[in-house]
Amino acid sequence: MLKIGLTGGIGSGKSEVSRRLSARGAVVIDADRIAREVVEPGTVGLARVVAAFGEGVLRPDGSLDREKLGSVVFADAERLAALNAIVHPLVGERVAELQGQAADDAILVYDVPLLVENKLAPMYDVVIVVDAADEVRIRRLADHRGMSGADARARIAAQAGRDERLAAADLVILNEGSLDDLEARVEEVWDELVRRAARG
Repeated sequence: MLKIGLTGGIGSGKSEVSRRLSARGAVVIDADRIAREVVEPGTVGLARVVAAFGEGVLRPDGSLDREKLGSVVFADAERLAALNAIVHPLVGERVAELQGQAADDAILVYDVPLLVENKLAPMYDVVIVVDAADEVRIRRLADHRGMSGADARARIAAQAGRDERLAAADLVILNEGSLDDLEARVEEVWDELVRRAARG
């Protein structure tokens, strides 16, 4: 089992790379997505969040109002710690479950946005960084998410710098060109991962 840490700054195209690796047979574990799944309506996670924070964090349809909850916890370190104490163990259980279901020769790709910021590189056999120049990322964030230039720059500035991210990389996928260019580079990286997995 080869464990890959996949990371890249906002607007780098990490999610696109993740999809393409999945299409080639990688088992993708997306912690952000799992963190949303464990608090969906009907889950024990959502029940625990409501018990801790009250009905006010729910939308009228009974789903979690993430914005409202965010406004509560991000202003208060203790409330944030309480939320993390509910969500993180549930995410950990689900990640362990997905790992347990994977074949022994699987290539596991962990989609970890803050891998560099949280110094998680040692947890993985290979760290892949999806990279693009800041100006390319700012343009993408404007085009695809409707973000203002100032907002995009602020988001980028809040994350690890490009040099810091590249320093943690075993493999780099430069994503500044066309989707065909990206596809070709993902194919090269996939071939390399298959070779490494075969070597054990």
